[in-house]
Amino acid sequence: MSEQRAENFISKINAAKQDRNWQQVFDFIPYFSFLGLRLEERESGLVCVLPEDKKFIGNPTLPALHGGVVGAFLESAALVHLMATQEVTRMPKIINITVEYLRSGKPIETYAEAVITKPGRRVANMRVEAWQKDRSKPIAAAHANFLVS
Repeated sequence: MSEQRAENFISKINAAKQDRNWQQVFDFIPYFSFLGLRLEERESGLVCVLPEDKKFIGNPTLPALHGGVVGAFLESAALVHLMATQEVTRMPKIINITVEYLRSGKPIETYAEAVITKPGRRVANMRVEAWQKDRSKPIAAAHANFLVS
């Protein structure tokens, strides 16, 4: 990312934090736009939402969400959580992610919430969980590490 583009991105993040409107940040990241992500503030915290869309179906006979979409959604939710809750001076970079597919995801609206389990000066460790209608029945979970400085 060029220095000018990076500065523009950081300014969009700071504006989004102030306005509580993350759409401008999501529009800046092409894959977030493709997924149609949005962020909701709830009593429990920030929840990332993946809308219902037929293009996310991986197995049309079930039908079920594609595992790659679920994994990308979990990673995206973690990244958004980092940007929204931490002081960001550059785009966090994924170091690794381990996804646990717990049950088949239906092609309906899906939610994810991330938690920073260990914030650090250089690396943030995170846990993310995705669910659909029932929060107590997650469809997937992930552990991820991000380089934050």
